[in-house]
Amino acid sequence: MRLIFIYGPVASGKLTIGRLVAEQIRAPLFHNHLIVDAVAAVFPFGSPEFVRLREQFWLETISAAASSGQSLIFTFAPEPSVSTDFPDSVLRLVARAGGQVTFIALDLDEIEQERRLVNPSREQFGKLRSLEILRELRPSMTACMRQMPEAALRIDTGTLTPIEAASAIVQRIATVS
Repeated sequence: MRLIFIYGPVASGKLTIGRLVAEQIRAPLFHNHLIVDAVAAVFPFGSPEFVRLREQFWLETISAAASSGQSLIFTFAPEPSVSTDFPDSVLRLVARAGGQVTFIALDLDEIEQERRLVNPSREQFGKLRSLEILRELRPSMTACMRQMPEAALRIDTGTLTPIEAASAIVQRIATVS
């Protein structure tokens, strides 16, 4: 089982690139907002119930996939309401089941991030679209990005197209044993 753990800041292209990688390697895409949106339908974002359930659902799903040998792609946006040990918990769960996690980091400069943030396609999953909120949260989200595990590959999504980024990921995972 292989877990491709794609992480990056808001609007860095995680879902778009994740979909392309999923298509190329024929693995399911378990993107961040599947659980975020489900839990947020009941509890406010950031509330204790939201934080606990979101992480529990992420871990349970990844654990079940690992136990059954089902490879998958997971997208994740590091931010302060997530436990700092979440990536390590994922790594331990997958390793216990004999699987492997490949961390892929997406980077994006602030100007391009703000340009993308207001894209109407971001409405589909209730993604952040407020420049004011982004600017307020950016320092803490940047700090969370720095705490992430070492990536097998870092991609500047401001300089590569989603197709080029997905191809680079597929190439990289082919060489990671």
